[in-house]
Amino acid sequence: MSRLSLHALATAGLAGLLVGCQTLPPTSPEAVGELRKGSGFLNGYVDPKQLPDSLALLPAPPAAGSAQQAADVDTFRRTRALRDTPRWALAAKDANLTFPAAAATFECALQVPITPEATPHLNMLLRRTMADAGLATYRAKDKYQRTRPFVVEKQGTCSPAEEAELVNDGSYPSGHTAIGWAWALVLAQAAPQRMDAVLQRGYAFGQSRVICGVHWQSDVDAGRVIGAAAVARLQSDATFRAQLALAREEIAQAQARGLKPTSDCAAEAAALKP
Repeated sequence: MSRLSLHALATAGLAGLLVGCQTLPPTSPEAVGELRKGSGFLNGYVDPKQLPDSLALLPAPPAAGSAQQAADVDTFRRTRALRDTPRWALAAKDANLTFPAAAATFECALQVPITPEATPHLNMLLRRTMADAGLATYRAKDKYQRTRPFVVEKQGTCSPAEEAELVNDGSYPSGHTAIGWAWALVLAQAAPQRMDAVLQRGYAFGQSRVICGVHWQSDVDAGRVIGAAAVARLQSDATFRAQLALAREEIAQAQARGLKPTSDCAAEAAALKP
């Protein structure tokens, strides 16, 4: 079968999906709406009441004096050696979930720009799935109210401006990690040819929270579970599926046009080098 025929089939499949969705998924923040007016964080695809229940899915966090807590403390202390290194700087960058800055997180892994102008559906896919993955962590967060490592160990973080707020926000599970891993899983669907690079970046995004000093390793591990659960739930949402299909098309078009990431990919690769 020719490439043209394959493209025609793919386009027909996409058209059928969009018919099922009735209308094109919105790419305008105004059309989607904000979780809280003025916050800049957009509504997700799924009603928050229908998101995975993190309290049901996760065990309790490691108990004081347990081997698991000792391992968490050991990991925290070992990663202090990364303070003021390029990896520390990347962890600080990964802490920023505001757009447009956060959109650049996976540009190097995808090798395409992620902007409202170049890839509007891809950009919106990230903005909306962030809410779904992040909100799914809060039943467990609110229940356990685990104290964050920088408080316990009395050390600074890579995000000093956020420390006052983080003190009162439960550490388990990591919301940032749930978001980053959900992004990685969704983008692996959108660009399977870049899957390994995308998943590696998503894993590193979660580890940035340990390096930053704001989460224990077990918080991050649990965050990945909730991120994956949120992505599983998203598969049954017609608007998400339609936007994912359009994002896949945008990635292919951006690659065909030779569009390049806006980020410094050489610096990112150097920071992530083992």
